[in-house]
Amino acid sequence: MSAANKQLPNDPEALKRIIEQQANRIAALEESLRLQKLKKFGASSEKSPDQQEMFNEAELSMVVEEYLTESEAEQAQTELKTPKAKPGRKPLPAGLPRVRIEHDLSELEKQCPCGHERTEIGETTSEQLDIIPAQIRVLVNVRKKYACPTCEDGVQTALLPPQPIPKSNASPGLLAHIVTAKYQDALPLYRQEAILNRSGIEIPRNTLASWMIKAGELTQPLLNLLEDSMLAYPVLHCDETSVQVLKEPDKDAASKSYMWVRVGGPPTQPVRLFHYADSRRGEVASQLLAGYEGYLQTDDYAGYNAVGANGVITQLGCWAHARRKFIEAQKATAGKNKKAGKADMAVSLIGKLYAIEKKIKAESTEVRYQVRQQEAVPQLQKIRTWLDNTLHSTLPKGLLGKALSYLDKNWDKLTVYTEDGRLAIDNNPAENAIRPFVVGRKNWLFSATVPGAKSSANLYSLIETAKANQLEPYQYLRYIFEQLPKAKRIDQIEVLLPWNVTLQDAVN
Repeated sequence: MSAANKQLPNDPEALKRIIEQQANRIAALEESLRLQKLKKFGASSEKSPDQQEMFNEAELSMVVEEYLTESEAEQAQTELKTPKAKPGRKPLPAGLPRVRIEHDLSELEKQCPCGHERTEIGETTSEQLDIIPAQIRVLVNVRKKYACPTCEDGVQTALLPPQPIPKSNASPGLLAHIVTAKYQDALPLYRQEAILNRSGIEIPRNTLASWMIKAGELTQPLLNLLEDSMLAYPVLHCDETSVQVLKEPDKDAASKSYMWVRVGGPPTQPVRLFHYADSRRGEVASQLLAGYEGYLQTDDYAGYNAVGANGVITQLGCWAHARRKFIEAQKATAGKNKKAGKADMAVSLIGKLYAIEKKIKAESTEVRYQVRQQEAVPQLQKIRTWLDNTLHSTLPKGLLGKALSYLDKNWDKLTVYTEDGRLAIDNNPAENAIRPFVVGRKNWLFSATVPGAKSSANLYSLIETAKANQLEPYQYLRYIFEQLPKAKRIDQIEVLLPWNVTLQDAVN
């Protein structure tokens, strides 16, 4: 008898339990393997694949029938079958300057074969988009000198206006261009160095990096006012993502640091603030939220729990995270059979909540609150009933079991959003704000120093806040770099806040 067989129990029931456990483990591993293959080789979007391939729509209707009314089920099926409109060529912006180029017939072509001359009866127009490469120029600052011809009182020289980086040859426009290229367009400094070299301009990347640090430090007073405005409004979103800093004290170059983002402020004065920290510890969250009172929406990261326990902050959960886990379970089981499963059911039920949010997106906070009470609260009750009936009949270690457990554990936080029309159903505002940083990180990979990481956080903050306030980043940054060195008082800095600046100010 082999050693493996000697270890098997003689009790048939015990043997049956071992086989069942092994079967469950194999199923969980296969499920995990399918999901990893989909993440590596499949589409990254969370939108479901073609519904016809995943499950039978008629069967889904039967499964959903218990939790949706007949009209709701019909609406859901209609939404599934409605094809998306194909995108076409968009018209060019009307505000762009137009250059009229006329194309005429030759004198010979104007002669008709009958002997008469053709008469012009109209014209046909078509538009092409043309781009002239960026122009580079040198600003020559000429400072006039004066002296008295009758005495030796000395020479009086006109002062140079305050500059963003004193004793530097970087103008506000050049700084704004480099900052926008790196932090908005994800163009690393070594590539910008090469682009400048093609124009015959040699500026080493370490000089460019030094400029970015000083530009970030220059904007700190403005960011302090943005933070005050953000923390005064009682709705806040937070998220964080990793960043690598090579030269960080007492840390290995390969270790992880973190970029935190806070999204808040009144709807007419939105603020997006980034913050560099050497860790993801809860102490960082406590520092960032010191003095804040109101609602805090995050994912399920435990680092925020301490601030939520102080009694002045109410935590919200994120339905996008809950839905994402069911979509992963849905993808991992796709193709196994044609029947609608529990993951399909969860995605369908959660989708109803998002349909309500889509309908009231442009409404006032009062209307949003009323509609949520009338429609979202009953739908949440249906989801809770389904969850109670499903939770204990599903293996906890599989993807579906983990999704159900996440939903159950975070239920109280996930239902808070119905209490106030100012609240969001998910933490997507923070995830959308941090996405440009994640995209840029794929190109520039790391920060060299801690001051560089902190300045990056400041510059990302200005760009994302400008975009949230409908300002073009380059124009706003150029205006800031021109005006901020001159500002000496708080009121002079306040006029530079994004909601106090118009596009006309930024252009001029």
